[in-house]
Amino acid sequence: MNVLVTGATGFVGRAVVGELLTRGHTVFAGSRRGGALPGTVGVPLDVTDPGSVFRASGHARPDAVVHLVGIIAEQGEQTFTRVHVEGTRNVLAACARHTRYVHMSALGAREDSGSGYSRSKAQAERLVRESGLSWTIFQPSLIFGVGDDFFGRVLRELVGTAPVVPQIGDGSFPFRPVSVQDVALAFAGALERPETVGQTYALTGPEEFTFRQLLKLELSALGKRKPIAPVPLALMNLLVPAMQVLPKPPITRDQYAMLKEGNTAPNGPAREAFGLPMHRLEDALPSIVSPSRK
Repeated sequence: MNVLVTGATGFVGRAVVGELLTRGHTVFAGSRRGGALPGTVGVPLDVTDPGSVFRASGHARPDAVVHLVGIIAEQGEQTFTRVHVEGTRNVLAACARHTRYVHMSALGAREDSGSGYSRSKAQAERLVRESGLSWTIFQPSLIFGVGDDFFGRVLRELVGTAPVVPQIGDGSFPFRPVSVQDVALAFAGALERPETVGQTYALTGPEEFTFRQLLKLELSALGKRKPIAPVPLALMNLLVPAMQVLPKPPITRDQYAMLKEGNTAPNGPAREAFGLPMHRLEDALPSIVSPSRK
């Protein structure tokens, strides 16, 4: 099967591409620079440019499209609406009617969410459901693996920089992180399972953690012993907007809104549908936070 993957050179994209190649598919790796990954055909693809998307699709003539492109923070013209909503609209428009379509959304996607990220993901989902294509939507929780941004950078810097680890509120917000290997297996597996057409799956891991427990796990993986100090939400509500004047704030308004909502769901439907092995966060964290992986 010819498969066009958008966002192929990203953290999740590389894992999905690797799994697709293992299963014998011909992969067209779409990225803004058009660089090829080993075993793939590189295709220049900017989802915010309709012409670029149509050219990439015309070159690949895909039987299936795996749409992974997304951003976690807005920057200049790269807004959630432009990348997630308009980008998805452009990709769908370039698909032939027979195309099998697999879509990366996010757990917590809701059009009434306090997070612009989550709202835009929900709006993109609506476009997919209305497209008339044979689609499957995945909603992953926090995705972990070597090279990830949250555990490998954000949380690592949070617990490793100051002598005291700041904790948002009481730290009770629940999360169920999922491994990038399990995510890749689900995306590739959907192409081989016709019964998953028209289905939406939450992608979550085998264990649920509070935010405080994640901080402790990160400290343990780094071999550090530090006190954890709760920061009241009332104070965080003042600090987070003030941080936005920084060139690269440690936490954006959107990330703060999502953290307070938590990010968890049962893993049964996806685990059973795709036979996911359910890799454990505790087993992967030492490699993720290793100094050689910075």
